[in-house]
Amino acid sequence: MNRRIEMMGCQVDNLSMEESLQTIEGFIHSGKPHQHVVVNVDKLVKASRDPELRQIINDCALINADGMPVVWASRLLGKGLKERVAGVDLFESLMQRSAQKGWRVFLLGAREEVVSGVSNIYQKKYPGLTLAGYRNGYWKQEEEAGVVEQIKAARADLLFVAISSPKKEQFLGKYQAEMRIPFAMGVGGTFDVAVGRVKRAPVWMQKSGLEWFYRFLQEPRRMFKRYFIDDMAFFWLLLREATARR
Repeated sequence: MNRRIEMMGCQVDNLSMEESLQTIEGFIHSGKPHQHVVVNVDKLVKASRDPELRQIINDCALINADGMPVVWASRLLGKGLKERVAGVDLFESLMQRSAQKGWRVFLLGAREEVVSGVSNIYQKKYPGLTLAGYRNGYWKQEEEAGVVEQIKAARADLLFVAISSPKKEQFLGKYQAEMRIPFAMGVGGTFDVAVGRVKRAPVWMQKSGLEWFYRFLQEPRRMFKRYFIDDMAFFWLLLREATARR
């Protein structure tokens, strides 16, 4: 049975967290490049307006739903995603498994003090973890080839990328085969959470689909436009798809 469903023009894999981890382990054993992406309300809205981004998402080897509103919408549409697979939780599980299985990890993105902090924290947290390298997420266009070469030379099994969308998806879509990374994953603000710069919502808010509101309360001026203006298009997309199904 096909594990994928379509929502608002984007494909989503109907997999649990454990099923996703098993799938990723298979990717790593294959040695071939695989790109991962999570879709949330913001990503679905952006993809509805950007055909290139939508194609990059749909071409990914693994697409998880990160956000309870996406899971609820899937059930409203009769497509029933099993569960939310949050990028921050998947990152944590993969760092732990990398230490256990000897997978090499490369960290890319965020500010220098943040990405170096993530490196230090996780090497202490999981002593068996092999950090193949790390680099901040700020480079000029003429430096990009050097960034790609650095990652390629590190011979990592997993690449975690903390740069903004759609630059993150475009970078991976363009260079992952050249970098020869079996599994590459965009992690959004996960590095900031890891070093304590951003606090994650309490578990009850995560389960209630209110994590976005907690994030808004932390940075209301920066997040207002995204959550209360840009992302409102999600409800129109949902209504349109629900009407089309009827």
